[in-house]
Amino acid sequence: ETESGKYTIVRPLHLGAARADPERFESLASGLSEYGLPLGDAFQMRDDVMGAFGEEQLTGKPVGGDLREGKPTPLLARAVRRADAEQLAVLAEVGAHGLDGDGVARIQQVIVDTGALAELEDHITALTNAAVSAIEEAPIVETAKTELIALAEYVSWRSV
Repeated sequence: ETESGKYTIVRPLHLGAARADPERFESLASGLSEYGLPLGDAFQMRDDVMGAFGEEQLTGKPVGGDLREGKPTPLLARAVRRADAEQLAVLAEVGAHGLDGDGVARIQQVIVDTGALAELEDHITALTNAAVSAIEEAPIVETAKTELIALAEYVSWRSV
């Protein structure tokens, strides 16, 4: 869905593998990509959820910051796709000048009511599971697998 999260994770994995064992890089690259690409998407989607629902005390950003800015996200796209006419009218407020806390709360409720948030959470889970499965099968040492699985869980379920 976005390229930014994907390359944030995959490039360092490839660079680390190439530096650690250049002769095995070719055999490692595919498994690392199969881990990093879905995890990069999960990272970006978690960021989108935090941008719409995150608490300012945790994220350092105003509640609903992405909604106030009118940032197009997979979360918002899902809500629009599932919304009825009345809900679409509320979603049309995304990015409106002077959108206040009550407006943000209405938009958040529509996102929840349309099932968009639950759908995206399910997708984040599926992407994370795919990443974990890929790294479990990768030809790397167990300690690296353990750490990369922990990273996947943090990236996907973080609150800040």
